[in-house]
Amino acid sequence: MKKYHHFILGLIVLTGMIITSCKKTFLDIGPEATINGSRFFSTEAEILQAVNGAYSTLRILGVNSYWVFGEMRSDNTANFQTNTGGEQRELIDQFLTIATNDNVRGFWQQSYIGISRCNDVLDHIETVIMTDDNKKRYKAEAKFLRAFYYFQLVRQFGGVPLRITSIQSAANSLSAGRATKDIIYGQIISDLTAAIADLPSSYTGKDLGRATQGAARIMLGEVLMTQKKFAEALAQLQPLKALGYSLLPVYKSIFDPKNKNNAESIFEIQYLGSQPALASNFMYTFAPANSGSNVTGDPGTSLSLTSGWNTPTADLISAYEPNDVRKAVSLNTGYLNNGAFVTAPHVIKYNHGFVNRGNTDDNFPVYRYADALLLVAECLNETAGVNAESFDNIDKVRIRAGLLPLARGAINTQSLLRLAIEKERRVELAFENHRWYDLVRTGRAIEVMNAHGIQEKALKPTVIRPAGFNVTPNNLLLPIPQQDISVDNLEQNP
Repeated sequence: MKKYHHFILGLIVLTGMIITSCKKTFLDIGPEATINGSRFFSTEAEILQAVNGAYSTLRILGVNSYWVFGEMRSDNTANFQTNTGGEQRELIDQFLTIATNDNVRGFWQQSYIGISRCNDVLDHIETVIMTDDNKKRYKAEAKFLRAFYYFQLVRQFGGVPLRITSIQSAANSLSAGRATKDIIYGQIISDLTAAIADLPSSYTGKDLGRATQGAARIMLGEVLMTQKKFAEALAQLQPLKALGYSLLPVYKSIFDPKNKNNAESIFEIQYLGSQPALASNFMYTFAPANSGSNVTGDPGTSLSLTSGWNTPTADLISAYEPNDVRKAVSLNTGYLNNGAFVTAPHVIKYNHGFVNRGNTDDNFPVYRYADALLLVAECLNETAGVNAESFDNIDKVRIRAGLLPLARGAINTQSLLRLAIEKERRVELAFENHRWYDLVRTGRAIEVMNAHGIQEKALKPTVIRPAGFNVTPNNLLLPIPQQDISVDNLEQNP
């Protein structure tokens, strides 16, 4: 046990000190050396490199974890259909997750690595000579990212250990145990409030894609909505329009790598396909297993057990209304193989070709203005009931999708408008890691996921385990990784 404890400590300290360089853009960074902490953080350039390192953890979590826990835990997507490998992801999908699941442990550990990197910046920046404006901005970016990592953790695990200072030695490596959810949310709100005060409203040139005031505002709005503080959330969300965000006229153009960080984008996980260490791979991971190059167009990459994930469910496919342009942008129901159609639903929202073999240039959207419009509609419905502004916001999103406005006379109660907003968010934000969190926030996760399980078992009787999809309140949280329970003396979720 001691050996494992020292390994994890070393991992956190070591990765917290991986230093990166900034060339063409802040994303264009790669590990150069492992630096002794006592000799680092002495110049502004080193602080900037450390801030960039705190961003880089997002890329790892983006390709490995966020879609597993934000989409596959929901009724939007499921395990792949033709392979039998990847059992641990399948167990997450079917609500049979156990504490030794490698995917859960990876999500937990990488999140704390990101938090550790943020803490390194905040613990060392005050003594470094630089302009006050830059110092404020770097601190604000670190606080935004720390809030982001903790927001993912608290929604998936409940109360977690709160670390807001660097781990420098074994003496301070153990946590004080699991903090309560309220304490974690309090820290998140504190970090985001500070970030809003000091982050710029926008960037240009090489800094495009960094956290902005708008990114901190929409995250804080979602945090407050998760706590049922809808009026306070509105105060954060409604100013986003004044910050210059707007819907792009064409839905498809939002996700085009040639159009990264566009007017609708509030925050994206940044990838760079020209460098393998910085590239995304969603096109390959989400392509049907054994589909060769028919979906990816990359003849040099063989698809096997690492592909076929995040498969769109029959229920999601049927949720799109006729003529909804978002469906054809987001998914295909199959592909052509030597002229024959193979039925195999798969995500294509991030399929824009490859840059190098196995590497793509697609960013991953975290927050965008359509999301904000629908969150505002939800807040207004919760605070004022059925209202014109909620309909106006929803209709802006629908009209862009090629649909008619909602029939206002038929949606005449608060509960009906809730469901209309939920459905619109589902299809507008499909495969962007919002569905699971929306279901939990609105209290609908148990009802929806048990009904989804019945449908999945009927459609895939040989794939879904008999015990799968027996969703109870205990299933709404993931188990704390067993190794961390043992080493850090943490209490397990029920």
